[in-house]
Amino acid sequence: MDLFDSLKQKIDGKNLTMVLPEGEDPRILEAAARLNSENILKPILLGDETEIDKVASDNSLDLGDIQIINPKNYSEFDDMVDAFVECRKGKNTKEQAEKMLLDVDYFGTMLVYLGKADGMVSGAVHSTGDTVRPALQIVKTAPGNSRISGAFILQKGDERYLFSDCAINIDPSAQELGEIAVQAAKSAKLFDIDPKVAMLSFSTKGSAKSDQVTKVAEATKIAQELAPEIPIDGELQFDAAFVPTVANQKAPDSKVAGHANVFVFPELQSGNIGYKIAQRFGGFDAVGPILLGLDKPISDLSRGANVDDVYKLSILTAALAL
Repeated sequence: MDLFDSLKQKIDGKNLTMVLPEGEDPRILEAAARLNSENILKPILLGDETEIDKVASDNSLDLGDIQIINPKNYSEFDDMVDAFVECRKGKNTKEQAEKMLLDVDYFGTMLVYLGKADGMVSGAVHSTGDTVRPALQIVKTAPGNSRISGAFILQKGDERYLFSDCAINIDPSAQELGEIAVQAAKSAKLFDIDPKVAMLSFSTKGSAKSDQVTKVAEATKIAQELAPEIPIDGELQFDAAFVPTVANQKAPDSKVAGHANVFVFPELQSGNIGYKIAQRFGGFDAVGPILLGLDKPISDLSRGANVDDVYKLSILTAALAL
């Protein structure tokens, strides 16, 4: 079964709500109208009502009964400000909070924090930092996680993989990389992937020597200790992780090599390049980044996202709310 058909079945009837802060963007409105018409989940759009109605009309979109909230005239704004100040534990004054919560990403994150929305998808207009910053300040990391990471689901036909970290951590330590691997593996299960995790490098099982290789080897041991029940192996070159004949030559004793479906990159540069090569050269559908390790589900779109990206990432994020 297609991943998104499977996820739609999982969230069907759960009455999940998803806040879309960039409500004046036509891509967001078209995706919201589609989600609403299919009764998959209930979008909440943020922005100026008049402008949203105009954009919808200009693009022949029927928003139906979608809730639209303008932070500037939100009836519970004062209560939200008080909750934000309390959440920030003295790091922001009431006056600062009033200004910050007029930012749709901060406002949307507070809706999730307060339980008025089950998740949030942003980033079609705003940068990753604009989405991640309020998420870390308000929602924070889930228990047992010291940081977050950004994963992509790569899908083409019957093939489905998870790539991480492709969005957040520039140069993680071995400890951090081990934690990222476990986050990726556990999340893969939510997306109907039975995880076999490859810790990627330019070396396979000591074929090259460098500090970068040592980091991946150490991260592999850490990840194995954190999640002994999950097949995790490294360091592995991509061909050894993915191609059975190469795995037989380079890592014949590995239970992951040649069969990996979760790929953990050693640092952000290679992760970002890797998923985009798979997307553009390989013809894979790349959905994400899905922010892993947060206490509540928030996801970050690419600013190059299209309507289908918004639609699919909303469904993925709703599944995380379960």
